Amino acid sequence: MPVQVLIPTPLQKFTDNQATVTLEADSVQALVGALESRFPGFSKSLCDESGKLRRFLNIYVNSEDIRFLENEATPLADGDEVSIVPAVAGG
Repeated sequence: MPVQVLIPTPLQKFTDNQATVTLEADSVQALVGALESRFPGFSKSLCDESGKLRRFLNIYVNSEDIRFLENEATPLADGDEVSIVPAVAGG
């Protein structure tokens, strides 16, 4: 099932400067694996040493934060849009 992934500018260096990629995945966790398979090194920016998604990263499926869904186990359906949004801090 193809899903569309919106890639933030700082991570586009891994995707040959593509802002959007389409991948096959049935969950957010599978999507991370698909990103790594297609773009080697990409998952190091998304995951910590234990393989969990980094805390400063926000991931949305169809505009819903996965933290309020099923986190990495959030299922994906054909045509879903996944946004990867790095957290911004400052003051």
